[in-house]
Amino acid sequence: MGMALATFPLRLVDGRRLERRYRDVLMPGGILCDKEGQARVLPRYFYEVTSWEQASDTYLAPHFAVSEFIHTDVREAPPLRVFPRYIPCATALLALALEQLREAVDSYVYVGANGGYCSPRHARTGGASPHCWGTAANIYRVGDTYLDSHETIAKYAAIAREVLPTVWTRPLGPEAWKTDDHLHLDLGYVVSVPREAPGETHDLKLAGDPL
Repeated sequence: MGMALATFPLRLVDGRRLERRYRDVLMPGGILCDKEGQARVLPRYFYEVTSWEQASDTYLAPHFAVSEFIHTDVREAPPLRVFPRYIPCATALLALALEQLREAVDSYVYVGANGGYCSPRHARTGGASPHCWGTAANIYRVGDTYLDSHETIAKYAAIAREVLPTVWTRPLGPEAWKTDDHLHLDLGYVVSVPREAPGETHDLKLAGDPL
């Protein structure tokens, strides 16, 4: 039986081989520290999005197009306000998680502006936010319900945790690291390396014999 060929339309790129202007904002394979001071390794591999039309026509899950995860404004770094744009490969895992949430609530789930992928150079990036990994979403509306109260946010946060047992939801409150006008959920600092990614060369002789 032959090897299955990928049909996903977005080109896989090694962030370390992009032009300097993109490397400076994506920081592929670089380090960000979280609020506890723990170092987190940023994604190295990205999908290239060449136009808004392509972003709208390409789906990461049955009901979530790429465009929903790259809706940013002037707070994003200038190179990522125009095309081509880049999203970490793990964004596909976030889309699948949101698809599960959508199925559980049996309605539309809306990701806010600046609520999907944000580069490490986005003006609102504070340390190692999972938004920089493409694994966090800010949900501002579910069906006809706007998540602008503690009651509605708490309700859908509970549903998200039931459907996705390992998901993290931001606590409620007015402080900067809490939320009171959307539901933030994330999968943590996930780095996805597709099978076709080149990876690193590895010399077994230098590494020693396996145990």
